Amino acid sequence: MNIHSQLEDTLHKIKKASNLFLGYPISKDFDYGPLFEFLKYPVNNVGDPFINSTYKVQTHDMEREVVDFFANLFRANPDDYWGYITNGGSESNLYGLYIARELYPKAMVYYSESTHYSVKKNIHLLNIPGIVIRSQENGEIDYDDLQNTLQYNRHKPAIILSNFGTTMKEAKDDISKIKSILRKLAIQDHYIHCDGALSGTYGDFLLERIPYDIADGADSISISGHKFIGSPMPCGVVITKRSLRDRVSKGVSYIGSLDTTITGSRNGHSVLFLWYAIKNMGVEGLKARYEHSLEVAEYCKTRLLEIGIKAWSNKGAITVVFPKTSNAIKDKWQLATEDDVTHLICMPNVTKHQIDAFVEDLIKEKEAEAVLA
Repeated sequence: MNIHSQLEDTLHKIKKASNLFLGYPISKDFDYGPLFEFLKYPVNNVGDPFINSTYKVQTHDMEREVVDFFANLFRANPDDYWGYITNGGSESNLYGLYIARELYPKAMVYYSESTHYSVKKNIHLLNIPGIVIRSQENGEIDYDDLQNTLQYNRHKPAIILSNFGTTMKEAKDDISKIKSILRKLAIQDHYIHCDGALSGTYGDFLLERIPYDIADGADSISISGHKFIGSPMPCGVVITKRSLRDRVSKGVSYIGSLDTTITGSRNGHSVLFLWYAIKNMGVEGLKARYEHSLEVAEYCKTRLLEIGIKAWSNKGAITVVFPKTSNAIKDKWQLATEDDVTHLICMPNVTKHQIDAFVEDLIKEKEAEAVLA
């Protein structure tokens, strides 16, 4: 196969697959056409986004605007915040844990069994001991188990990984409850990182708000840019306190900047995509996207219940959970499955028409099984 044929074949496969995925938190309703001209240039956001570098083919000014936007959304102290655009949620979580380890090198990490798989890998890379906390049935951290486990290790600083939208059930941990436990046990040396990969972007729009952000007690918080907002390449945002960042910063004369990020060279194009998206959407646009997704999720849940499938969702979630589907349905619609449950995520690009087509497949499968029986 020559290069052109291979490209056409790959494009065809991607287009086909893109029309049939409902199980992963990836938005695809974007148009970054006005930015294509930038792809001609090696845009590299090397160094700290808040410090000028000798390398000028970069988008640091736009990166600062993106950080400002999310710092404001997450109610960070206007006089003490910092952040940068990462390669995705895993790097963002790594950064939060990295700062926590530098602050408390003898700490213990606590994270629920519903936490994203990257966290276990990250604490291994950072060589920090960790303890897994039980999850409740809905995927939220078990606060009683957290308290009991913390009590056994009261002599150690605590690093707690809070989830705001778990992978399978989109459960949300309440930071105010976590802080209350820490106060009750008089554990003063602690750090809380909130992994808000999917739900952090619309956390303030929930009808019943759940404490999750920096004003609520998080020391750092991360989201994924390619999930709810949408980007042609994976990216993320991490927000923390500038006073904490200062603990890991090192001057590098080669680039004329500070080395404060996980990677040296960083993707300046993904900064452009996020900047362009938030400039067009604004806070009200993000809210409208969430309200649309929530409406489709409620529609999906209703349709599934109508045909006898026990579907449910956490309050304010755009993820619908139901019993494990057949491999045929799972493969066609690219549905994530874990243990005995499958989920469908109603991202902003998901329509009621797609939900109807998915439900129709389930009905046909049931009818075929009835005939065989």
